[in-house]
Amino acid sequence: MNGAQLKNSILQWAIQGKLVPQNPKDEPAQKLLERIAASRNGDVSPWSEAIGSTACHPERNAVKSKDLKKKKPAPTSRIYRENGVWYEQVGSATPKDISDEIPFEIPETWAWCRLAQLAEIQSSKRVFEKDYVTTGIPFFRSKEIGELSRGESIHTELYITKQHYKELKEKYGVPQVGDILLTSVGSIGNLWICDGREFYYKDGNVTQICSNSSFDSQYVALYLSSPLFFEQIRSSVAGTAYNALTIIKLKSLILPLPPLAEQKRIVAKLEQVLPLAEEYGAAQEQLDKLNKELPDALKKSILQEAIQGKLVHQNPKDEPAQKLLERITVARSESSQPKGAKSKKSTPTSRIYCENGTWYEQIGNAEPKDISEDIPFEIPKNWTWCRLNSICDYLHRGKSPSYSDKKILPVMAQKCNQWDRIYTEKCLFADPKTLDRYLPEHFLQLGDVLINSTGGGTVGRTGYVDEYVFSDYDKFVADSHVTVVRSNKNICSKYVYYFLITPLIQTGIEERCSGSTNQIELGTETIKNYLIPLPPLAEQKRIVTKLEQLFKVL
Repeated sequence: MNGAQLKNSILQWAIQGKLVPQNPKDEPAQKLLERIAASRNGDVSPWSEAIGSTACHPERNAVKSKDLKKKKPAPTSRIYRENGVWYEQVGSATPKDISDEIPFEIPETWAWCRLAQLAEIQSSKRVFEKDYVTTGIPFFRSKEIGELSRGESIHTELYITKQHYKELKEKYGVPQVGDILLTSVGSIGNLWICDGREFYYKDGNVTQICSNSSFDSQYVALYLSSPLFFEQIRSSVAGTAYNALTIIKLKSLILPLPPLAEQKRIVAKLEQVLPLAEEYGAAQEQLDKLNKELPDALKKSILQEAIQGKLVHQNPKDEPAQKLLERITVARSESSQPKGAKSKKSTPTSRIYCENGTWYEQIGNAEPKDISEDIPFEIPKNWTWCRLNSICDYLHRGKSPSYSDKKILPVMAQKCNQWDRIYTEKCLFADPKTLDRYLPEHFLQLGDVLINSTGGGTVGRTGYVDEYVFSDYDKFVADSHVTVVRSNKNICSKYVYYFLITPLIQTGIEERCSGSTNQIELGTETIKNYLIPLPPLAEQKRIVTKLEQLFKVL
């Protein structure tokens, strides 16, 4: 259960009478409703007393007195239970079975009622755009009520003059301490209990529930925050083109009403428990965030440990990585000079070595260069540093293809190369007329590594060509936005893949790119010159095995 669910559960317990014990000495809620009904017929004024800390409202008294002379009171609604069936009688009409509207049982001293039975519900007098000024009395819309409901600072640009406010107050009345303002259009259900400040509000967007001495505003606010309220408003606006909670709809909502004394006990209890629920919610959010981020963080940490030689034990019997690298260099040199062929100039070999605690790189016969600043961490003695290109047989971008509807040769693009796997179903297909442009080395091979090499947000994304890729087609090529990294047969290609997805490579990868913000490019030469910590071949395989064991449980 998260924080929001716990809060909703507490609110639900509260409005079901399960949060605090009932006191048989409390005046039943039905008596409360009868007094309100009598007051609306002119016998008693429910606005003549204070509610807790809420002072009486003489301005509203005067306005209500005028209104009572002008209009006939609405028929009284009475909700009651008889022989297990809930009925509602409006005025002298025939009682109607409303059992399907009653969502749960309530204590005997409680009563079900319509919101209109409990409080006057109204909107403001319309204020026109021409009446707005830059200073004066603040004018609140849904935005400001939402900010107040969340305890945020108000950012309003609209005001009305003090004289205009005075006229509205004298003629129509203004919100008083304890009144509830409820957003009723768009983002429905944000509420704020008026605290005595001077302001006016926008008609239609915000609805005013007027406080009186027969209910505790905080309890009604609790109902307006409960799952019951939101369930009712969802059904009331469902299927309508305009997402609005009208005054008529609001008046018809049904709520469980406790005795006034119990309303206050419920509010007091909630003031104790809701902060605890919020603390729990914050802690739960932090835990959820940690649980979500932890696997990825652990994976990065494990990968970093792996390429630093800290994941598996070194075996002194393993052939040192430097010997492995020398064999690859010799083999590559010999294969590039076929028998009888005219000698051609080859790319100078890079050799990286440590001498007296300093790391040097010598390219061909050039003077060795101190590259200690480029070496990010220490590695085991039987490891070596080398350039990625030194251990690859093929490291090039794919070709820019012409496409066709004929599904003969699929082309790997950036969208195919995702972090979780390579999606061959996203491939487009090369035009059959252009197939002769592809040489044997252009076709992807098992163990190739694909790196997305252009485009902000996708650059650096790396995938591994495994058996799954060849499930539907036996040949693939890459397009020009993808770099193909093909390791030498004496190198474990999966180790190279894991190296390329480590934080060492992926962190700040866009900083290594060239080009504009919208079309950045990870150059092939940049990839070729990556410094890779190279273990002995046997240890490369042990590292890969260990990584895959660990990743299965993350």
